Formats: sequence, structure tokens, C-alpha cells
Amino acid sequence: MSPTVLAAVDDLVNWEWVARNLDDILARTRQHVVLTVAAVGIGFVVAFGLSLWSLSSPRARKPITVATAVSYTVPSLAVFVFLVPFTGLGVTTSLIGLSLYTLLILVRNIVAGLDGVADDVLDAARGMGLDDRRILWRVRLPLALPVIVGGVRIATVTTVGLVTVTALVGQGGLGWFILRGLNSVANRSTLVIVGVVLSVALAIAFDLAIERVGRRITPWVRQRET
Repeated sequence: MSPTVLAAVDDLVNWEWVARNLDDILARTRQHVVLTVAAVGIGFVVAFGLSLWSLSSPRARKPITVATAVSYTVPSLAVFVFLVPFTGLGVTTSLIGLSLYTLLILVRNIVAGLDGVADDVLDAARGMGLDDRRILWRVRLPLALPVIVGGVRIATVTTVGLVTVTALVGQGGLGWFILRGLNSVANRSTLVIVGVVLSVALAIAFDLAIERVGRRITPWVRQRET
């Protein structure tokens, strides 16, 4: 990094403030991670159920797709404001809103993965005496994992960004620094930069971690690539 860039960073960031508030930064980072993991986890469970319903009942596929698409297009701030009178300011409102935004991505990828298994593979499984339930867990799900993991990666990275918005309902993790910075005069740039930079770093870390896990649980894909 050039001396000019370093000087510019030093002008924008108050490193003494960062050092004094390191414990708070770590606590907000942990909160950000917990909210992200919990929201994606809840969203995945709901999306998996909706995907199985969609596959078993073709009539339900379009309504499910439309409903998840509508929930994804509604502005996040509007969702949180709508939920506050019912669930109050806090974790519940944050998780409901964040989980809703994962559904479209997860449902589409899970359905695409499970539905994309070749017919001859399914016929071979039935010829071996497997019923639909065992075919789902032993054949379709393992073969669909690369597509499903791809959906989880996208949903997680998206959620990391959305968590910052939940600062408006009393949560937000690193979004708290951004919100406080925008409403402060002292250390404004420091607060905003801390929130933004660490949020981006978390998104990258999550993406790399999920990619690595995905490659470990699908060794046949790695072998095929090799």
C-alpha cells in the first residue's frame, strides 16, 4: 500500500478510538455472526420444507415461488417497520425479516438441485428397490448438494449485508457502528469505516468457509474437476 493511501486512511480512521473500543467491536462482530447464522439456518429449514412441498405437489410450486419472490422484493426497512408493532424491537423482528429474505434464493436452489437429478439415475434407484423417501435422502439430496451449497453461499453473503439494517430495530451487529456514525459528528468516518469494512470482511469469510465446506461434503465434484 502506497504512503499516500496510508496517509489517507490515517486521516479517516481514529486508531485510538478503535483501540479503546476493541471489546465493543468484537461484541458487535459476534452479534453480526450469530444473527447471520441463525437467519440462514431458520431460512434453510423453512425453504427445505417448502421445496419438498413444491416437488411433491406441482400445484404448490407457482404459489410458493411467487410468495418467496414477493417477500424478497419488499424493501428490508419496510419489512422491519411492519414487524415492529407485532414482535417489538429486538432479535425476533430481526430474525423474521432476515429469514424471509433468504427464502427465494434457497427455495430456488434447493428445488433446482433436487429436480435436476437425471431420470435414469432415479430409475436405477427405483430398480434397486428404493422408495421415494430413501431416494430423496440417499440419491437426490447428495447429488443436489453442489447447487444447494451455492444457494446457501449467496443467501449468507446477502444476509451479512442485510444484518446491518437491523440496527434500526435494536440489533444490527456491525450496522450499529454505521448507524451511530451517520448520526454523530465525532469519529463519524471511523465508525462508518469500521462497520463497512468488517461487514465486507465477514461476507468474504463466510463465502470462503461455505465454499470449503461444500467442497469437503461433495468430494465427487472435486474428483470430477481434477
